[in-house]
Amino acid sequence: MSAEPTDDAALYATTAAGEAASFGAAADPRFASLGDVRTGLANVGYLADDSIASVVYLAERLSKPLLVEGPAGTGKTELAKSVARLTGAKLIRLQCYEGLDESKALYEWDYKKQLLRIQAGQGASWDELEDDIFSWEYLLTRPLLEAIRSEEPAVLLVDEVDRLELETEALLLEVLSEYQVSIPELGTVRATRIPLVFLTSNNTRELSEALKRRCLYLHLDCPDLEREQEIVRTRVPGISDELANQVARIVRSLRLLDLKKAPSVSETLDWARTLVILGAATVDAQLARDTLHILLKYRTDIERAAKELSLPDSPTSAAATAATPAEPAPNSRV
Repeated sequence: MSAEPTDDAALYATTAAGEAASFGAAADPRFASLGDVRTGLANVGYLADDSIASVVYLAERLSKPLLVEGPAGTGKTELAKSVARLTGAKLIRLQCYEGLDESKALYEWDYKKQLLRIQAGQGASWDELEDDIFSWEYLLTRPLLEAIRSEEPAVLLVDEVDRLELETEALLLEVLSEYQVSIPELGTVRATRIPLVFLTSNNTRELSEALKRRCLYLHLDCPDLEREQEIVRTRVPGISDELANQVARIVRSLRLLDLKKAPSVSETLDWARTLVILGAATVDAQLARDTLHILLKYRTDIERAAKELSLPDSPTSAAATAATPAEPAPNSRV
């Protein structure tokens, strides 16, 4: 009875090794270690903690797509861009939207060019024309196929995948599980160099189990106070530590209000850059009210924040009033 499990285990190990080798997972690793990922991301301006660095590292080593979910503006798209910058890979982006179909995601035949070829070869047989017009010369590649065919290192970003209909979402399954695309006229196109794949979702709808099963998973949320201060200092040139601390504290207090849309990390950075441009050394009550439209995008939110957020004129008091008790928060980086 012991021989069977041993044989099965050996078979599984051989199969897994073969799959890894065929995908090039271990043949040409982009990262030497988990620490290499975290340090490298910091060098390109993305502050990642160990959980973010580890899932990126594992996604690369396992040749698995990475699904990143969380509120808008918490650094999901920027993570993919930062990994592309870090690795020197070509960034290929598929921006998802309602109504996106195969012709915009995978490939499309150049019908006009095919028609011209048919008209030019009127004396040729259909077999000759068919072999010609259904060749790569007449195929328009879209992001998914472009990433599969890329001979150079690539990062494929499928942005806001939750905007797709379920039928279109199914188009991704073959790409994500086998790193291949089937074209009836040309056959199956398999990747020779596996791209790093990032899918982002604002969680506006539940994604299918089939899609999730093919991916590693990471959730990004708004950062804690100290991390947001660090993000502001890193991403906003010329900002002082005092102003960065004030910005993070005020934004954190705004998120505790009952707003239609709380400020995201990207809006925090926009506000910090605005204050630097305006030459502000600190934030007083008047300046905060005058620039709330940078942080908040609904009139009711701006009115509520202006009314309920107490910001004394003293810069020191403003920072103290805006401060809120530290609370555990999920990971987030921009």
